[in-house]
Amino acid sequence: MSGSGAVLDPHPAGAARGRRVGYALFSSLYRASVVDADKVPSSGPVLLASNHTGVLDGPLVFGLSPRPAHFLVKAELFHGPVGWVLDRCGQIPIDRSRADRRALQQAVAVLARGGVVGVFPEGSRGVGDVAAVHAGVTWLALASGAPVVPIACLGTRRPGAGVGRPPAPGHRVAVVFGNPVRLTAAEGLPRREVNRQQTERLRRVLAAHVVESSRRTGISLHGVARSHLEEAS
Repeated sequence: MSGSGAVLDPHPAGAARGRRVGYALFSSLYRASVVDADKVPSSGPVLLASNHTGVLDGPLVFGLSPRPAHFLVKAELFHGPVGWVLDRCGQIPIDRSRADRRALQQAVAVLARGGVVGVFPEGSRGVGDVAAVHAGVTWLALASGAPVVPIACLGTRRPGAGVGRPPAPGHRVAVVFGNPVRLTAAEGLPRREVNRQQTERLRRVLAAHVVESSRRTGISLHGVARSHLEEAS
């Protein structure tokens, strides 16, 4: 795996270079909209948490984020040319089959120096309605004190197609940023219960943000009825 030799704290210069390339790419290939980017704090540690519907989600959010970000990316992608690019762009490989301490330590190191870490808490591409999320982002938020900015990534799947089929060039896509959320640990509760409560809180915030963002932009999650999205929130 090409990412296995990455330094503990990915260098911010790589993320900055990759972001410029991503911005140029999506600005030319798609009708891309960025909404409420000013809701991302301009300094200090930040976690970006996005829904996940298609293969373009990661590059799109990475390229259109107002600040360079280091995303947790499944380790299987860190091979060949794609792995080389991800490595040079400062992305963090994570083994989703286990509790990957190294990946979490890298993310904490980025946050400790006031950087930005991106997470897709649903874990894998799917409907994108945030019906369920993993607790990793909660752990990172509680460990670092960083606020979590919910993101709705819309239009990144070809209408009626599977998760691996990106939309045709010229298609409308959008990244909508929401109000930052701070996750807190209530005193006297076991850690497991704190994680469960705060993860569910974040899930509801993100699911509601996806629904509202779809309404605002007019871009739906393809193949998903709006009523289903509203029930999920």
